[in-house]
Amino acid sequence: MPAFQNKKFRGSADANKIGVKYRAIMARHPFLMFGLPFMAVIIGGSFVLTPATAIRYERQDRKVRQMTREEELGVGKMGRKVDIREEYYRLAAKDLDDWEQKRVKRLPGENDGVL
Repeated sequence: MPAFQNKKFRGSADANKIGVKYRAIMARHPFLMFGLPFMAVIIGGSFVLTPATAIRYERQDRKVRQMTREEELGVGKMGRKVDIREEYYRLAAKDLDDWEQKRVKRLPGENDGVL
C-alpha cells in the first residue's frame, strides 16, 4: 500500500460549494459537463449569426445596385470632354526639366531615412 492516498482531503465546508460539485461530476462525465455545452454554443452561435450575416449582405446589396440604361448614359455628361491633342499640348507647355526635389517634413520622432 502506498504511503499517501490518492484522494485529496476536502473538508465538510467545501462539500457544499458548487465548484466542488461541478469538478466531481466533471471527473465522472466529462462530455456531458464540458463537451455537450461547448458543442451547443458553437451550433447555437451559427444559428444566431446566420441571420445577422444575411442582414449585413442585404444592406450592402441595397447600397451597390445595377444602374439603369438612362443612368449609365447620364454619368459621363458631368465631366469635361477629353481631347488627346489638347492634353498633349497642356503637358508639353509645362516645364518638366526645371523642378526641385523637396523632402517632406517628418513628424517628431519619425525616422526620416537619413543615415
